[in-house]
Amino acid sequence: MRYPAVFEPAEEGGFVITFPDVYEAITQGDDEREGLDMAQDALITMFAHLIREGKPIKVPSNPKGRKYRMIELPAMAALKTELYMAFQASGMRKAELARRLGIPKTTVDRLFDFANHTRLDQIEAAFAVLGKRIAVEVKDAA
Repeated sequence: MRYPAVFEPAEEGGFVITFPDVYEAITQGDDEREGLDMAQDALITMFAHLIREGKPIKVPSNPKGRKYRMIELPAMAALKTELYMAFQASGMRKAELARRLGIPKTTVDRLFDFANHTRLDQIEAAFAVLGKRIAVEVKDAA
């Protein structure tokens, strides 16, 4: 799961970083490396906020151009974000998801919580209830 970020040179040096798909997120970095780290952190922070508030998360776009950098979410954050997006799209309520998974309703929130260490089999089961499955792809490092 990769989101485009716009890296604009800042007047005082470094970069100001914004996201066309997540307009609420903005950050900065003193150089490109720090900017990439800060951009990933900004996405994770904003998605955690949107999930807590029950707000939608947009599917990432794929714009082209030198000013864009693609920011990849860590694997578990990507899975939880995708799960949340699938849940939102389903129109299902948390109580129904909990019932189908055989877990307490309060446990459903943990499935989407980036700070909670959720087992992969629990995430797979939740995707299955939503009519989805996880596909894993391993690529060479860039």
